[in-house]
Amino acid sequence: MHWLYLSIAALFEAAWTYSLKYLDFKHIKNLAWTSLFSAESWSVISPLLGYIVFGIGNIYFFSLSLKFVSTAVAMAVWTALTLLFIKLADVYIMGEKLIWQEVFFMLLITIGIIGLKVYSKS
Repeated sequence: MHWLYLSIAALFEAAWTYSLKYLDFKHIKNLAWTSLFSAESWSVISPLLGYIVFGIGNIYFFSLSLKFVSTAVAMAVWTALTLLFIKLADVYIMGEKLIWQEVFFMLLITIGIIGLKVYSKS
């Protein structure tokens, strides 16, 4: 179950990263609070809400996983899964190309994580 918590935390972290990408404080500052529920306002507020919800979800599930996995291993797995989820979103949602050098270095990270897991005490 603790690996599921880490996976969920990594998904929340990847979503949190994308909410940061689209967050624009200048537009939030200039938002008219009287038209808060209009479609235009929603496109400005939704990245902020995502930032808050995904950030809290990430912290919550990552903290649950730390009760079962050593901190170093949890951090390594969480970071690698987040990187993987972000790259998958870049390729399949944002339409970026998959570069073989990136795949190679992500595999190196994965090998390091497997090594941490195999030789850790948790």
